[in-house]
Amino acid sequence: MKPESGTSLTRRLALSISMLLIAGGALVSLAALAYGRQAAQTAFDRLLLGSARQIEASTSVLDGQVMADIPVSAFELLALAPEDRVVYRIVGHDGKTLTGYDSLVIPKENMAEVAYYDLEFGGEPIRVVALSHRFAERAFSGTIQVLVGHTLRARKALAQELVGSAILVVALVGVSMAGLAIFAVYSALRPLHRIERSFSSRDPRDLTPLDVAVPSELTPVVNAINRFMSRLGRQMETTNNLIADSAHQLRTPVAALRAQTELATEESDPAALAKALARIHARSRSLSRLTDQLLNRALVIHRNDSAVRTLVDVRTVAIETVDEFDIDSQGRSRELRLQLPEHAVWVRGDVLSLREACKNLVNNAFAHGQPPVTLSVFAEQGKVILAVEDRGKGMDPQTTSRAGERFLQSEETGRSGSGIGLAIVHEVTRAHEGSLRYSVDEVQGFKVSMVLPGENNASKD
Repeated sequence: MKPESGTSLTRRLALSISMLLIAGGALVSLAALAYGRQAAQTAFDRLLLGSARQIEASTSVLDGQVMADIPVSAFELLALAPEDRVVYRIVGHDGKTLTGYDSLVIPKENMAEVAYYDLEFGGEPIRVVALSHRFAERAFSGTIQVLVGHTLRARKALAQELVGSAILVVALVGVSMAGLAIFAVYSALRPLHRIERSFSSRDPRDLTPLDVAVPSELTPVVNAINRFMSRLGRQMETTNNLIADSAHQLRTPVAALRAQTELATEESDPAALAKALARIHARSRSLSRLTDQLLNRALVIHRNDSAVRTLVDVRTVAIETVDEFDIDSQGRSRELRLQLPEHAVWVRGDVLSLREACKNLVNNAFAHGQPPVTLSVFAEQGKVILAVEDRGKGMDPQTTSRAGERFLQSEETGRSGSGIGLAIVHEVTRAHEGSLRYSVDEVQGFKVSMVLPGENNASKD
């Protein structure tokens, strides 16, 4: 089934960054709009206040009457906005207009000494500043108010100019950030292209670890790929070994079995025919055992990489091995002894692989050693020992140093057997992070021990 194509990582990053930049630009634009309005408001309010102060300074009391000599300079700064209108009014203590426009009203609520407010004048909105000035003289005592108003066209134009400049800066910064972000995305994803090129350029059979310089964030990905390739390499090696072992080990016995069968079909003497059938039967049993060992070794190697490790009581492995042990015509099971401790001994591993290794140790002891055979389990200094002992003389030191290699016995020692059984034991022990121990004693015989890491044995009892 073809996997569905996911969204491009580059596209997702670009979309995320674009959304972030748009959101940030919108917020900055709103802030710039508020700032522009506030800045324009503040600037023109100060001009209004300055104009009102000049008018206030021009007022005086003469013979009990308030007089105002408004200077031209009071409106010069406001006149810099030629499209705007300037209005003013001076209100006496009795609420009557001393000079200016009567329609420039004063809010009814109490005002501070300096107050700003908005209203409409002549159908157009204006901004007004009102100043209160108190006279306390012999001829006159009271408070007058000076009002100066200004339309809002220049204010709005200044605010728009400020906002436009801010948005232009934001746009330029946004484009620059988008360019830098795109460059950063492509730079960050470049190691992925290096990984792709490394895979594309290598031979399909090359399963060596990937050696590509990547950022620390991609290191777990590369490590996972290398672990997968390592497992795949071991599986391929297992398959190749199975094919090679089958071709190496099965060709000769199959050919011999066929030849013996052909001879038996031509035999007319009943006694000779019985002997031929007995040889065919023995050859068939040997071939069946060899085939089982080849398949079991491939299965054990496969499970070393795929089986989930669980807590296993090694005593159970030994008991099941004895139960499954093949009873041959000579009743060898009577010569198999079992020695187990009273308390459980735990390891973390694969029970099927451990049982297969134990069976091969027992079979090897009966095939190459001398009965009786003893299968024992015990704990020793945090280790779990599964040992098989027989009364034979065992292997010589040179053969022991190479124990676990396939076909070692049949090719170098001259003894019957393929050596696959001990190779299975070696694979299982290595997969469980253990070791094999060989010992020879003139009285007790030859012992092979699987030494496995214990799993908190005392707490499991």
